[in-house]
Amino acid sequence: MSENLPFSLLHPLKQSVPVVLTSAHSGRCYGADFLAVSQLDAMTLRRSEDSFVDELFAAGPGLGVPLLAAEFPRAWCDANREAWELDPAMFEDELPDFVDTKSPRVRAGLGTIARVVGNGEPIYAAKLRFAEARVRIDECWRPFHAALGGLIAQTQARFGSCLVIDCHSMPSQAGRQAGRADVVLGDAYGNACLPAWMTFFEASFAGMGLRVRRNDPYAGGYITRHYGRPREGVQVVQVEVARGLYMNERHFTRSAQFEATQRRMSEFLAAVVEASAVWGMEGPATRTAAE
Repeated sequence: MSENLPFSLLHPLKQSVPVVLTSAHSGRCYGADFLAVSQLDAMTLRRSEDSFVDELFAAGPGLGVPLLAAEFPRAWCDANREAWELDPAMFEDELPDFVDTKSPRVRAGLGTIARVVGNGEPIYAAKLRFAEARVRIDECWRPFHAALGGLIAQTQARFGSCLVIDCHSMPSQAGRQAGRADVVLGDAYGNACLPAWMTFFEASFAGMGLRVRRNDPYAGGYITRHYGRPREGVQVVQVEVARGLYMNERHFTRSAQFEATQRRMSEFLAAVVEASAVWGMEGPATRTAAE
């Protein structure tokens, strides 16, 4: 973490296009305070992590695009949830009325403070107190979203619009269930991004020989749904990359295909940067069709 912040923010020398990159789940700093309250070891806790996603998209700043990445693990605090999605069964004291205790994410054990890791194993042997959740949200969730909101506002002020690419990874098993997808694009079923950009993203990845699906099984989390406001000039697309393309999912190590996949993501970002510079947020597909 830089300057004791719970995230890293890599700025380009000059932001050249209205594009912002986020990586909310690639944090891998498993501190002693977390391990002390968890019944799982650090390796098992990593099952919730989008390992190395920030590295896959590391070309962004060199292309004029800022990259915001969480340093805290998803299992500690999930920045891709609403601030207060909490499971009351996890806490020994009563939760305040403003807490959302019934969302689908909470029921799955994957609220803002998760009950389980990615494979369904319970994280805690004992119940937490609400004060602990408040500390994590105040120290991790709020600063991350303050930074993201600031990036979007600054980008809009400078360019008049903003395209957020929310970068994630998915278990290869999820890809197989989704028709052996290599990449899943989520735009909240058309609510978070203009169709032209979704078409462009899909064509870019497909042109690399990757199998692409839209909104199945991932349509986008809180970042996509909350910030995606196309009518107000802010578009968000969630990009899920199958982990089998770049890492050993059992040992959480980069595979021999890591550099090739990283190059693909860099090529994708370069194409987005070029398209946004030429066509703006209206989208290359829309303009091309109109010509």
